[in-house]
Amino acid sequence: MNILRIIGSMDPASGGPCQGIRNSCNELQKMGVHNEVVCLNRPDADFLGKDSFPIHAVGPGKGPWNYAPKLIPWLSENIGRFDAVIVHGLWLYPSYAAIKALKRFKARQSGPTKGAGKVPRLFIMPHGMLDPYFQKAEGRKLKALRNWLYWKVIEGDVVKQADGVLFTCQAELELARTTFSPYRPSQEINVGYGIVTPPAFHLEMRKTFLDKCPGLGEQPYWLFLSRIHQKKGVDLLVEAYRNILLKQQELGGEIPKLVIAGPKLETAYGQKIQQMVDDDPLLKKNVFLPGMLAGNAKWGAFYGCEAFTLPSHQENFGISVVEALACGKSVLISNQVNIWREIEAARCGIVTPDTLEGTQQALTTWLRLSTAEKEKMNQRARAAFEREFAIPAAAQRLWEVVKPASNSMVDEKVSV
Repeated sequence: MNILRIIGSMDPASGGPCQGIRNSCNELQKMGVHNEVVCLNRPDADFLGKDSFPIHAVGPGKGPWNYAPKLIPWLSENIGRFDAVIVHGLWLYPSYAAIKALKRFKARQSGPTKGAGKVPRLFIMPHGMLDPYFQKAEGRKLKALRNWLYWKVIEGDVVKQADGVLFTCQAELELARTTFSPYRPSQEINVGYGIVTPPAFHLEMRKTFLDKCPGLGEQPYWLFLSRIHQKKGVDLLVEAYRNILLKQQELGGEIPKLVIAGPKLETAYGQKIQQMVDDDPLLKKNVFLPGMLAGNAKWGAFYGCEAFTLPSHQENFGISVVEALACGKSVLISNQVNIWREIEAARCGIVTPDTLEGTQQALTTWLRLSTAEKEKMNQRARAAFEREFAIPAAAQRLWEVVKPASNSMVDEKVSV
């Protein structure tokens, strides 16, 4: 069984989907499933050659559509080697290119030469890109109009022609039905999502992380670890945290420090967050902004935190949330993180609205828990990870859907 993944970028700094692909490909490889990825990064990108599966970089993509003239020729030449093709994401050139290349391949199979190659099944995995948030969010009016036009001209047809649309959780599947019309997928399949079990904690992780946060030392801290982006609600978190600090005497006890880690600190929004901290003496003493963390530093941050927080305005799945659970840490998240129902049901976190008041409520509620209550919640966090989000189970669900003889299994998974 051979699977081809198509995605705009496999750069680790580009966000969750590329890491999800890495997790899935590595696990499927253990099951004897061969995966390859074609992406629109430059062929000389420095992250290439470090993965256990082939990555074909045919970029760079050009313009806002990420047009890459080499993609369709590569797909036309190679698509017949695969049993299934999964396009990760929408709104950019790869989804259009996949449909175009597949049509050409099918035409060759039925043309005068009648090639003997099999026709792979095509799946779309939108990774939250059909969420209504992106059509309604402030500051996205032009992008929302662009998406509506793309849907009418290209993406609606892409979704209709695909053999199935794959979702990471039930909430994502249900939200996708509310955004665009006509919306006519042949199948909606909740395959779930998962991550690799983190490496066991060792002291070098703690040391490497603390080297990135001079002055933190052994003080307790809350951790935000994600892209520094407006969608993630970082400004709400900083403001809510400041309000908590101002109420320290009323709340009693020690207020943990706040570590805000992740890429994109150099962007306009990232600089806004940095300025919020620098301009306030109270925040400057208590907030740490180490930038992107990877490897030992990243796992040291997770294992060492008191709790993980993500007050996002929209989060399709939240890999960082699940990474925190895997490290046995409770999560303080908004109800716009699409796995919030699973978190709430497992009683391994605190879920509140994605507002200033909601974010402050989450932090305050955690502070008021007893040590024993926090410990029980942390234990439930690890159990929830193993039950719901460990990569072996997620990879098995995906395999059951895309494997050639999986028709009966797919029918069982179609949501109505």
